[in-house]
Amino acid sequence: MSIKEKNEEGWFGEFGGCYSPEVLIPALNELSLAYKKLKDSPEFKKNLQSLLKSYTGRPSLLSFSSNLSKLWGAKIYLKREDLNHTGSHKITNAIGQALIARFLGKKRLIAETGAGQHGVATATVAAHLGFECEIFMGTEDIRRQKLNCFRIELLGAKLHPVSSGTKTLKDATNEAMRDWSKRVEDTHYLIGSVIGPHPFPTIVRDFQSVIGIEARQQMQDQFACLPDAVIACVGGGSNAIGIFSGFLKDKQVGLFGIEAGGRSAKLGDNSASISFGKVGYFHGTRSLYIQRKAGQINEVHSISAGLDYPGVGPEHAYLASTGRAQYKWISDELALEAFQEVAKYDGIIVALESAHAFAYARELAREIGKKATILICVSGRGDKDVAEVARLCDYNIHK
Repeated sequence: MSIKEKNEEGWFGEFGGCYSPEVLIPALNELSLAYKKLKDSPEFKKNLQSLLKSYTGRPSLLSFSSNLSKLWGAKIYLKREDLNHTGSHKITNAIGQALIARFLGKKRLIAETGAGQHGVATATVAAHLGFECEIFMGTEDIRRQKLNCFRIELLGAKLHPVSSGTKTLKDATNEAMRDWSKRVEDTHYLIGSVIGPHPFPTIVRDFQSVIGIEARQQMQDQFACLPDAVIACVGGGSNAIGIFSGFLKDKQVGLFGIEAGGRSAKLGDNSASISFGKVGYFHGTRSLYIQRKAGQINEVHSISAGLDYPGVGPEHAYLASTGRAQYKWISDELALEAFQEVAKYDGIIVALESAHAFAYARELAREIGKKATILICVSGRGDKDVAEVARLCDYNIHK
């Protein structure tokens, strides 16, 4: 059977699969079997929904932005994942996986983190549910995300600085996988995005799909319509696949994933894996990656630590290949402009990751006109990015 004919579990068209070191295969199989058992369990679903409602604050708010609508020329709606406990969409997946880990009898959670939001979410659920917790984070990301580093440690987790490679999310993921391979008996690796070997892309997608399920229902209940376009930023792609999931069957709804275009389209200047990547194998799955001619994973760049990753989840690669979702890239400069504009005119400080989605929404709104409706997934809040934006934009805080 050719790889393009694969349709078994863990594959999205020609993308996905499980390409992991032999030592991790038993743990991945154990996780897969446990998830199959739990996902349809009434008790598990009841526990998950209870925590999502009482602890994280779901359902998250969906609101109409009259200010941005007037400014950009289309009707702008916001799915406010930034208002969840811990400040992003990451807590939803963290709680779901932590419950699986508890079922498996694991005592320790580990996670990679780039912007720090997944690290904070993992440390939060570990504190709440009684796990030991260790977080791996690149030293470059530690430099630009100091607030989240303090939050992680305040929550009782141990933060491991990773100084190898580019000192960013890719390298943090490498170290987390190495750690997991040494302690699979008592440890669950709580991956934060729709990346990695099967079953992680499916598990993370399923837990984050609540974003899209809620958003679709809220649009109908509150505004008696569906959006013409749904826009979300894409690094690994968890917030995007989450909100896209609610609208995949609505063919009239355009889905737009926005990648980090960085400084330019030149190799090494961006982390737009769908726009500039090639098919390859990395971190246990077959997907699209930024690579050199010989196939090595190349260094990437983004002002946004959460998008600074050289690949994308396999389901996004599949959606791009089928044309169901379109993937665009936004430069550092335009993301910074949107970050400041949304704060100034709508009073919301969004994450730099989310600012990429806002920047493209501004372009699309001006293109499609006033009658169009655009829904933006606000993946997280931007408190963590304020100091870095001040440095990049040369703000004088005393003026």
